[in-house]
Amino acid sequence: MTMKLYCFGESGNSYKAALALQLSGLQWEPVFVDFFKGETRTPEYRANVNELGEAPVLVDGEFKTGQSGAIQAYITEQSGKFGGKTHEENYEIFRWVLWDNHKLSSMAGVTRFLMNFLPEDKRPAEVIAFNQGRLRGAYELLNNHLDGRDWIVGDGITNADLSCCGYLYYPEPFGFDRAEWPHINAWLDRISALPGWKHPYDLMPGNPSDRA
Repeated sequence: MTMKLYCFGESGNSYKAALALQLSGLQWEPVFVDFFKGETRTPEYRANVNELGEAPVLVDGEFKTGQSGAIQAYITEQSGKFGGKTHEENYEIFRWVLWDNHKLSSMAGVTRFLMNFLPEDKRPAEVIAFNQGRLRGAYELLNNHLDGRDWIVGDGITNADLSCCGYLYYPEPFGFDRAEWPHINAWLDRISALPGWKHPYDLMPGNPSDRA
């Protein structure tokens, strides 16, 4: 049975799940969520897809879950890919997924939204500047960790990589310049060189007219 991923191209969190599916070899198809027209806030979406009003959501037969980290864990369970080789590596992957969700993707997603998807006169400059300062700390930490490493954990791509890269391929400005962070840049090149990799806007349907 083909898995369905409720997602949209502009969502870095959706991309984390979509890229894991794409590289896993599992059969899947995207289901477009019209986030910018309020679909996730409708009673129908909350009743039938996700009561939290969020995307992504993975549906595999009778099984359904949201949150990119949970979806990635399920993909690992089904495919045998992107997990650690040892007990310790599994927990190290989990640690980085949680770090990304709290320190990197959360800040990057909000900042990118504020800078690109709000009308210019409603973009809060002080909030954006604060977020960008927090993000620089996250970039520095990740860049330093990748010095001398090909992957965040172990000797191959794991859910740690698939989580942390989620927002870093997007073209819209949010304060991330790959050229400033050589180890992140090389790591992103390694991921995008993997067979089957696709850019988020090529992997998932979206709203081109809504992009800045």
